[in-house]
Amino acid sequence: MTVSGQYYIYLLANRKHGTLYVGMTNDLIRRVYEHKSDCIEGFTKKYAVHRLVYYEVFADPYNAISREKALKSWKREWKIALVEKGNPEWVDLYDSLSGL
Repeated sequence: MTVSGQYYIYLLANRKHGTLYVGMTNDLIRRVYEHKSDCIEGFTKKYAVHRLVYYEVFADPYNAISREKALKSWKREWKIALVEKGNPEWVDLYDSLSGL
């Protein structure tokens, strides 16, 4: 089976050091928009987790899935440190990705 394209793991937050969500997608802009617009019932809608604070890009979906599972098992403190290493102010990265 050959799969091509880009795959993303991402972290959303409702505020700095707030509630975190880890996800994986093949279309980061679309998926974050879905979270922001609350068009899908679930965790991010319930807790207003809409701020894209971290993401990684993968060429292989299996590597992306593996990384997502690893991040989901991480301690909260490790996830916060990961975000703060590249985004210390917890700026919403969606605006720069989507051209807003």
